[in-house]
Amino acid sequence: MSFNVVSNLDRFNAFFSQPTLHPMVGIGDLSKADKSIFEPTDFTSYCVILMNSNCGEMVKSGRSIQYRQGTMVTVRPGDIISMKLAPDAHPAGMMLLFRPEMIENTGLGRDFYMFNFFDYDVGEALELTDREHEVMMNCFANIQAELDAKNDELTGHMLRLGIGQMLSYCKRFYERQFDTRKFHNSDMMVKLDAMLDSYLAGEGGLMESLGYPTVAWCASQFHLTPNYFGNMVRRQAHVSAQEYIQNKMVERAKELLADPALSIDDIAFRLGFTYPNHFTRMFRKKTGLAPSAYRKR
Repeated sequence: MSFNVVSNLDRFNAFFSQPTLHPMVGIGDLSKADKSIFEPTDFTSYCVILMNSNCGEMVKSGRSIQYRQGTMVTVRPGDIISMKLAPDAHPAGMMLLFRPEMIENTGLGRDFYMFNFFDYDVGEALELTDREHEVMMNCFANIQAELDAKNDELTGHMLRLGIGQMLSYCKRFYERQFDTRKFHNSDMMVKLDAMLDSYLAGEGGLMESLGYPTVAWCASQFHLTPNYFGNMVRRQAHVSAQEYIQNKMVERAKELLADPALSIDDIAFRLGFTYPNHFTRMFRKKTGLAPSAYRKR
């Protein structure tokens, strides 16, 4: 697939026929954008896009994104995003773009791990309440005001503060969305339990071909990225996805230890461990006892 590459702020600002006010940060009003911005494009930067109208099908890295007026989409370097504009469409919204170099070796870069929603390859945008939409519009306005101000030694610092504030609000709103979808997430946990029970019982030959279940494999069964899946599990189970899987493995190990015909090595191999000592280490960490000691008790 052919796509456009936006490698600098001059190319980004050209879409909006506006001057480049900073070499690493820019904001554009989608209602004023040239329609070519909606063609498949890699912006090679981090972007936060607030959609204020529904104007066609949005596609990000091959996945159609469900969105509506008042929703938000984030883009990371390497993502290909496009919009198949509907006839007589009138795009509206705001777009923040900042180069990865903007946060390198800075406090924002150090804390950027918090904003793992950039890795959420899900088929829906972040839903905003009316109040949240107002907050995000204020964030755009604050960053734009700093871009419009006279450049001085504090400009970069102030822009990073504005970007950090916007991303922190995005994080908060994603957390709120996880809470409001509690019923859906609970249904996911029921399916996850059934899926892991089947996997650990050796059904389907998955254990023999893939080894013990991983977070990445579980996430793929729900068509989610590991980060998004892990956040959903943590919100429901109050442990990490890896811990949740290991707890299920320990439950299965206890069942197998009740069969005296199985050696510790047999059980380790049945649970997908290549090396039995790795199984023993995990079991002791979770229960405080080695498998052999647990069996005797």
